[in-house]
Amino acid sequence: MATREFIGLEGEQLKMAGSDRPISETPADVGIGEARPISETPAVVDIGEAGKGKPIGQEGGRPKIAGSDADGPIPEIPMVDLGEADQEKLTKAIHLASREWGIFQVVNHGIPVDLIRRLQQAGREFFELPREEKEAYAKPPNYPGVEGYGTQVRSDLQGKKSWVDHLFHKIWPPASVNYRFWPKNPAYYREVNEEYAGYIRQVADKLFRSLSLGLGVEENALKEALGGEELQYNLKINYYPQCPQPDLMTFGVVAHTDLSSLTILVPNEVPGLQVLKDGRWIDAEHIPNALIIHIGDQIEILSNGKYRSVVHRTTVNKEKVRMSWPVFLEPPMDLMVGPLPQLVDENNPPKYKTKKFQDYMYCKLNKLPQ
Repeated sequence: MATREFIGLEGEQLKMAGSDRPISETPADVGIGEARPISETPAVVDIGEAGKGKPIGQEGGRPKIAGSDADGPIPEIPMVDLGEADQEKLTKAIHLASREWGIFQVVNHGIPVDLIRRLQQAGREFFELPREEKEAYAKPPNYPGVEGYGTQVRSDLQGKKSWVDHLFHKIWPPASVNYRFWPKNPAYYREVNEEYAGYIRQVADKLFRSLSLGLGVEENALKEALGGEELQYNLKINYYPQCPQPDLMTFGVVAHTDLSSLTILVPNEVPGLQVLKDGRWIDAEHIPNALIIHIGDQIEILSNGKYRSVVHRTTVNKEKVRMSWPVFLEPPMDLMVGPLPQLVDENNPPKYKTKKFQDYMYCKLNKLPQ
């Protein structure tokens, strides 16, 4: 039986899990609709028995999930009570989860349940529209951004790597929002997404505060290093249709880390997210009304490797549609990002180069050394 890991003050006894792998050794970010197998990256992430040097999904069967008796008890992704009034306790909980896992679920986050339901309903209604209507929101040719509707669903599953439709658009800051990519159908789509943007920023601020304090720096250090109020909030709705042959090597999205600083995700009730932990793929349990938080590449860089960018993937379902609503928090393209100076000294040299976010993105997506 799986063991629930609810991190609090008592979690301090957990063993430190070193993560010295350069970000350039991880696959490309799914946040902009691009993901690559681990074996296609400049170097290879140590993924234990899950990969053996082959692209994820080509190990000779369906995804291998931790669960055999030989593996011992199956750990569960940590859960954090974001409503915890004791800032020290909250900081330790988030710090430990980010250090050991790079992912955690949060409850009592303050976003009304009804708002999340309306957000999900608006997304479902959009993806149920005729394809021609959805394609009106497709990214135009030669458009420099990543926003718009797209699909990677094909009838021929031979050699298939991904099985997902998506809609991508910015929700904050206002100067970055392009409503051309916001659906007009359903009519309440804009209203619910703008309301959600306000709440998600509050959640993000609380997360950044605890992550910063956990590193021993000022509570606003991480957010300011990521652009402060210019931080970009990019919403992506993933729609994974029923897959007619899920026994093939088909994934919703192959193994990757996120380019973002943080990813704040609303799932639906259909499971499918898997996290790589100590060479084992762990299923993310569906917890009603919880948010799933991914530590992304930029936080790993800023923390100089103290926090880890989580390697994760998604599977498909034969009978049910799976959806998710991740918001990727990314710095402005021309912002220089590197290890926080407060965390670097002669005993702790920088593990990552300082470079513009757009240059980091270009190298990662084109499989170039960082």
